[in-house]
Amino acid sequence: MAVKNSPSPVFQTLLTRLDYQFSQALLLRQALTHRSYGTPNYERLEFLGDSVLNCVIATLLYQRFPDIPEGDLSRVRSHLVKESTLCELAISLHLGDLLKLGDGEIKSGGQQRPSVLADAVEALIGAVYLDGGFAAAEKVVAKLYAEMLNGLEPANLGKDAKTLLQEYLQGRKIALPQYTVVATSGEAHRQTFRVECNITALGIRSEAEGSSRRAAEQLAAEAAYKLVHHD
Repeated sequence: MAVKNSPSPVFQTLLTRLDYQFSQALLLRQALTHRSYGTPNYERLEFLGDSVLNCVIATLLYQRFPDIPEGDLSRVRSHLVKESTLCELAISLHLGDLLKLGDGEIKSGGQQRPSVLADAVEALIGAVYLDGGFAAAEKVVAKLYAEMLNGLEPANLGKDAKTLLQEYLQGRKIALPQYTVVATSGEAHRQTFRVECNITALGIRSEAEGSSRRAAEQLAAEAAYKLVHHD
């Protein structure tokens, strides 16, 4: 029997990647319609998809890592559902090319805006949930996250570079690094900081620039962490 309101061929590549076919194609169209384009749009689906995604990811983590405490599970889940992670998924699905946006939103680069792309992923999950139920949404989310979950290291995921470097050094009883601002540039309201990270015991130094001292320290720590593991 032919499905009513079947999706346009332009969506078939996306559906193949999701390994899901909509019974209600209008839900798929709504999930890819930004509010700037008109109504119905994806805002309500995004709200629903956010909750479904958190539940599915929590379940997958609970099943996959039976020995990890609640606090670490929460940290890993937060990393997997944050905007930048969802944006990566959207890019892999080429959602930006499928989104319906108003002219103003298109001109301002909405098709590449991380917040828009992340919202579209959540809306898409919400649409699958309404169309096929929780089991269908769970299957789609598991497929989307399969590669990430397979390479997951819960002990490190979601921790910032300074924390990772500190834990690495403490675990080997090596003195913690010293962070020094070596240069600043720019006007007072828009300064750039250059910070050096020095691990004296290992003879490692790294430098990085950032729009704040904290950001520069994180980047310098990240560079030092890579050097430590390279050595």
